[in-house]
Amino acid sequence: MTEAECKLSELSGKHYLDGAYCLGQGVRHDVIDPATEMVIGQYAQATPGEISHAVAVANRAARAWWALSAPERTQALHEVARKLIAGAARLGEALTREMGKPYRESHWEAGAGASAFAYYAELARHDSGRVAAPAVAGQLQMVLKEPLGVVVSIVPYNFPCLLFAWQAAAALAAGNAVIVKPSELTSLSLLLMLEAFDHLPAGLVQLVCGDAEVGRQLVADRDTHAVAFTGSVSAAQAVARSAAERFKPVLIEASGNDPLIVMPSADIRVAARAAAFAAFLNCGQVCTSAERLYVHEAVYDEFVEALVYEARQLRVGHGLGKVDLGPMVSRRERDRVESVVAHALEQGARLRCGGHRPPRLERGWFYLPTVLEVTHEMDIMHAEIFGPLAPVCKVASLDEAIRLANDSEFGLGANIFTRDLSEAMRAIGEIESGIVWVNTPLNDNDAIPFGGRKLTGSGRELGGEGLEQFRQSKMVMISPDLADDPEWFPYPDQDAFPS
Repeated sequence: MTEAECKLSELSGKHYLDGAYCLGQGVRHDVIDPATEMVIGQYAQATPGEISHAVAVANRAARAWWALSAPERTQALHEVARKLIAGAARLGEALTREMGKPYRESHWEAGAGASAFAYYAELARHDSGRVAAPAVAGQLQMVLKEPLGVVVSIVPYNFPCLLFAWQAAAALAAGNAVIVKPSELTSLSLLLMLEAFDHLPAGLVQLVCGDAEVGRQLVADRDTHAVAFTGSVSAAQAVARSAAERFKPVLIEASGNDPLIVMPSADIRVAARAAAFAAFLNCGQVCTSAERLYVHEAVYDEFVEALVYEARQLRVGHGLGKVDLGPMVSRRERDRVESVVAHALEQGARLRCGGHRPPRLERGWFYLPTVLEVTHEMDIMHAEIFGPLAPVCKVASLDEAIRLANDSEFGLGANIFTRDLSEAMRAIGEIESGIVWVNTPLNDNDAIPFGGRKLTGSGRELGGEGLEQFRQSKMVMISPDLADDPEWFPYPDQDAFPS
């Protein structure tokens, strides 16, 4: 067994509470390698008692963390980043075994998480408020930025390490404690990741495993103070309703159904390669995947042929091999994608490549990258696919492309490929999304906010906006001398209503 396999076995059935790994008391469930269908460990369903203990410990740790100086917190977060980079290879292997994505992507994910911690380590000490010009002469009037308290982080399976890092780095930098509830499909990888936090005050970062009920209890607990959630729309709505009972701030990233527009001025070969990456990265299990491709009729046939060529070149197999695509994360997800394709074909879609499981891979939840020619009215264009599918629709103009791009319940990201600056500027200004990529799909930047509109959710991760998500403002007014104020009682008689 490799070191990563040994660690997955060692962490099986555990939580991370009060600075230590401990065996869970609840029911255990198998964790399965999606490439081999072999059991590689178990996660334990957290009990109500374990959840309450985690919350109490987190509140204690949050107070101790905020009592430190800003440079002390900065140094501690930089140490998290250093440890994540040092352990990226082992964490990457573990994530590939548990989730399925190619090792290159898993290894990158650990490093990208480190980048977020390094960024917020510095950003958080840049300021802790501001001084305002006083409304009363001689006073000091200012705004202090303070932590919210205990942040519940609920992260999905597709980028568990990265998305947790985005949320935890900002929350910790703002002075909060964090309790993370990972997906049942990637609990062991998150447990392994928390080795990078063992130098922090005990209980500042904790992990409890389990299903949606564990998340529900954490969100509803009166002693948690904010929620950061990534997942489905229905689950996000339930989280938001529960948090609203106590007016807890909520960061929601629910779903995406991102358009990708190709115009005649684009280099079609490059645009096809970019579209293949945008549609098939992580087997399409990306919230910002290009799930609706709108291609101008002047280059439609050329583009489709180029995209089919790119899709057929992709190597599918075990993520620890020399591959470009691994398996879907679970049998249920693979079966769901198969039903999406079958329904599209029933509605008249034209299958150009893929559309089935790789015949040479008898075990594992693999599905070939699939290109379909569709019309905008088909159901496949109006729901999050979250699989290795690229539905392509012909359009007659940029006006039509933008109109169809906006005909969606979601508004996370959007792409356009063009060499025409005016077309690019129109897309940036007119597409209803939180992100627009021009000739550069799926990139992000720690310093730029990430998030969407409509049913995609609310709030932003990354950037200064991501830090503010986990801070609250306190108004402070100081009069240096305790002296009479003309606004106090009794009111002068001359200020009364004239009779």
